Amino acid sequence: MKLARFAYNGQIHEAEYRDDQLWVGNVAYDTDDVMWLPPTETRGITCYGVALGYADHAVELGLELPEYPIMFTKNPHALIGHKANVIRPDVEYMHYEAELVAVIGRPCKNVKAEDALDYVKGFTVGNDVTVRDFVGNYYRPPVKAKGFDTFGPIGPWLVSPDTIDPTNVNVRTYVNDELRQEGNTSHLRHSVAELIEYLTEFTTLYPGDLIWSGTPEGISHVYAGDVMRCEVEGIGALENPVIEK
Repeated sequence: MKLARFAYNGQIHEAEYRDDQLWVGNVAYDTDDVMWLPPTETRGITCYGVALGYADHAVELGLELPEYPIMFTKNPHALIGHKANVIRPDVEYMHYEAELVAVIGRPCKNVKAEDALDYVKGFTVGNDVTVRDFVGNYYRPPVKAKGFDTFGPIGPWLVSPDTIDPTNVNVRTYVNDELRQEGNTSHLRHSVAELIEYLTEFTTLYPGDLIWSGTPEGISHVYAGDVMRCEVEGIGALENPVIEK
């Protein structure tokens, strides 16, 4: 099942996506007539991100890695939905980061990895948009680099946790239909389950919290006028145009 949220005629709806339409009960909405929203409520949640979640991404940046996950929080006000515009600030280097995102379904603390996926409500696609100008020793964690308004597209929908194997799905990014990034979650330094174990050692995760699992090798510049499409196998494609500030 694919669960989505959208705005139409001044109201917010929760829907099931099937047969290329959004269904609210017995009423179908055309996807071109609605404003897509993040597929999960964003108020009062915490977004946990992973820097250098894939070893190959660290290699392309020339960085050494500790054994533990490198965590940061991403501003939830940055979250936008499928098809929404990403606003490019006046910077040198802005890029996409396609990621598998897990949505927590119930409170969890001190959870072991073998039980962790029982606490996941579902999975979606994320694009952890980043300005490389603001990533460096003086900007860790990268709050500004990843915290601009519109820098957190997620969607288009949420799939149930039994829909995919989060340890083995392909992740890709296309810019203007050109393949720029490709990887597989089997190459994550820490799986979603291991990230949940690590986080719940010191904090409680609550329903709606998001875990962005990291992005593979293949980042590159994007500019106003470009269209980013991030895909996660078994979920779908998240597409967002880039516009000038």
